[in-house]
Amino acid sequence: MYLALTDEQQFLIEAAQGTLARHDTLEGARSALDGAPGPALWQTAAEAGWTGLLIGEDADGAGLGAYEALLVVEQCGRVLADARLLGHLAATALLEQAGADATLRGALATGERRAALVDAAAGERSAPVQARRAGTQMVFDGRVRSVLDVPDADVLVIVGRDADGACVAGVVDADADGITVTAERAYDATRLVGTVRLESVGATALAIPADRTRDGADLQRALLAAESVGAADACLELSRSYAIDRFAFGRAIGSYQAIKHKLVEMLRRIEGARSLVVHAGRTWDDDRAAFALAANAARVVAADALDYCAPETIFVHGGVGATWEHDASLYYRRAELARRLAGGATVAAAAVAAVLLDEAHLRTQRPDTVSALSVG
Repeated sequence: MYLALTDEQQFLIEAAQGTLARHDTLEGARSALDGAPGPALWQTAAEAGWTGLLIGEDADGAGLGAYEALLVVEQCGRVLADARLLGHLAATALLEQAGADATLRGALATGERRAALVDAAAGERSAPVQARRAGTQMVFDGRVRSVLDVPDADVLVIVGRDADGACVAGVVDADADGITVTAERAYDATRLVGTVRLESVGATALAIPADRTRDGADLQRALLAAESVGAADACLELSRSYAIDRFAFGRAIGSYQAIKHKLVEMLRRIEGARSLVVHAGRTWDDDRAAFALAANAARVVAADALDYCAPETIFVHGGVGATWEHDASLYYRRAELARRLAGGATVAAAAVAAVLLDEAHLRTQRPDTVSALSVG
């Protein structure tokens, strides 16, 4: 597999870095803990074209793929910027796949409207949303907790299960009858999450094959993985810089073996997670089955990487790293909440295990079968 970035992808990264540099997102994350509003990044994301990354050019979108979205979100994670893209991009991916109304997709592409994905598979240990067909509509009932970016969203893409257990999807305005959204207080104050209650909510059915309706949840997990890689990489850079500048007993603390080992372990975990994120992004267009496996695997490994890097950054900095004023504590908050979102890293690990066990069983019947995760 050819993994080098194209000139366009490299430009996208540099443009994202330049756009985010115009906002003090870290100070915004700290101020948000006191209840102050953070930087208004949605309009920034719209002006940069990020809101339409996965929407076709026929609806004023960029017509790009998941890999480009992952590259942008990684840069957001590096500076703890939350532009409300994790819910929006996952929802628009399903709308694009279904060939939804061009006017709606156009409004979402330009940032005039914002979407969120309501899927129990991407919620916090929620029971499946129940769905039934009523003419040309789908009717949904259920409750999903910790839905990313759902407070103040304009459009909801809902995924549920019908009486036969098949996955179905629909789209509806967030202010429609029967929808109640309650904002949740998050440990990471930059996050916007909420509980969605659906009571006989009528939604326009989306023409998506049953085996593809989970693509939104899988993409959201991949986006979280990319964001976690960016945050973990920032932790490594903070720790490396401090280890060079901080002297103890006449030597830079980075010269001590204990610190060296921690920095190397950070790098090892980050690069392992990044390789899976790259693999997930590369398989989005070519092999959705491989994407689902890679996205969930990336989710697990990236969550573990950030879980390791965030507290070790505090350790490397010593007492100052644990203070309210230091950025290390903000990355720790991001790590603690990030691994619990979109169903949590544990659910993603179970999804990976289920696929691999199925493939192991299949190999006993067909020894020539190769794991989707190993392809490429």
